[in-house]
Amino acid sequence: MPSALVILSEGAEEMETVISVDVLRRGGIEVTMAGLVGTDAVVCSRQVSLVPDKSLEEAMKGGPYDIVVCPGGAKGAHNLCESAIVGKLLQDQESNGRYIAAVCAGPTALLQHGIGKGKKITSHPGVADKLKSGGYNYSEDRVVQDGKIITSRGPGTSFEFAIKIVEALAGAEKANSLIAPMLLMM
Repeated sequence: MPSALVILSEGAEEMETVISVDVLRRGGIEVTMAGLVGTDAVVCSRQVSLVPDKSLEEAMKGGPYDIVVCPGGAKGAHNLCESAIVGKLLQDQESNGRYIAAVCAGPTALLQHGIGKGKKITSHPGVADKLKSGGYNYSEDRVVQDGKIITSRGPGTSFEFAIKIVEALAGAEKANSLIAPMLLMM
């Protein structure tokens, strides 16, 4: 069974986090939602509290994961950028040819930790200039996959983002099988 690690940090965008976790689990992917600083409930960007399955430190002992997912949210993404553990995890994912996914402001963590330079990516428009000047081939497409890097624009693209991850890990047939039951228009 493919595995995913979704990093949950204070200020994360809750829709991007929960939709990703939910759709990946529907797609048969074993998902661990890991708290950046422990296992206590994490207050997200719109004051919704989410409880991680494990701390990031504990979750990393269970790796490697087929994909590491970085939700956005301005403060959540900032916390991912500031974390040396996240940097090491993302660098290990990249150097071992495993997937990395980031949505909204989450791709700024890729920039901060030197991941995927020169790759085609997208993000929330609010961080686009930072990523363009950071050496990426920037796109305004809703979801972009360039090799093992998958990026997306924001809360409104979260379902498409998660479906793309399922497709990458479990195949197009599995991903497509999720669309009709969830009444998605894709």
